[in-house]
Amino acid sequence: MEFKRLKYFIAVAEELNFGRAAVRLGMAQPPLSRQIAALEDQLGVKLFDRSRNQIRLTDAGAAFLQRARDILRDLDSAYREARLIGQGGAGQLRIAFVGSATHGPLPGLIQAYRSKYKNVDLSLSSMNNADLERALIRRDIDIAVARPYLSGSEELRSAELFREPLILAIPDGSPFADAARSLDLRDLSEEPFVLYPRRPRPSFADFILRVCAENEVTPKDQIFAQDYQTAISLVSVGVGVAMVPESVSRSPRSGVVYKPYTGHNPGTSLTAHARLDNRKPQVMNFFSLLQSFARSGTD
Repeated sequence: MEFKRLKYFIAVAEELNFGRAAVRLGMAQPPLSRQIAALEDQLGVKLFDRSRNQIRLTDAGAAFLQRARDILRDLDSAYREARLIGQGGAGQLRIAFVGSATHGPLPGLIQAYRSKYKNVDLSLSSMNNADLERALIRRDIDIAVARPYLSGSEELRSAELFREPLILAIPDGSPFADAARSLDLRDLSEEPFVLYPRRPRPSFADFILRVCAENEVTPKDQIFAQDYQTAISLVSVGVGVAMVPESVSRSPRSGVVYKPYTGHNPGTSLTAHARLDNRKPQVMNFFSLLQSFARSGTD
């Protein structure tokens, strides 16, 4: 059945006059009459009683009118939904990120995305870099926010969100916590270093060890934690010191003091990745918003 015939039928049923319905539809009356007759032939029932000067709906016509309205309403809703999803304004976007990203600009970016695309269902989860890469390969997620980036990034769409210096996280009971000046990393060479993640390797832990080596420091004791949250908890109870992104200092933690250090500081970054073949409009909209977010320096 052609949907236009439903529109013709509804117009005639609401006007109960072929002439007025034809004017409403912007067409001549004879073709409208032929379309209604063809619809009745198709259904095998009379929809209108034409026995009097003024036509009226038959019982079958009255029942069909409600169904026709429902069908066109559902069709219009389907059009709007498909258009919205096709433009990235609805549907689903699955984002996973390293734990330390929650202290930088990522929460603000997520909030901005939610505000702009209110009908998109956002799925958020925390993973380490290795799990992020596996999840992207398996298509379990759409976007991975890694620190500093994923090793297979040449095969991925990538955009740097944020770059920041490294700082030291020190137990508040340490004598170094009261130092008024920036610390020389070599001063902490006898301190236990809390590193993360424990596995898989190489990882952010190996990056920190290279930074230490470039500052002529070899941590005497190395204590590995599986993630950032565990590492900072170990610092808070006096187990050792840790090198962390500067943004984490904006979320104070009881038992932890944050200090800058002098010497080689390559900094660290957050980078968003997606598969090159994932061109979902939700993904493309996220990257577009990320780039304007990064340019504005919003944090």
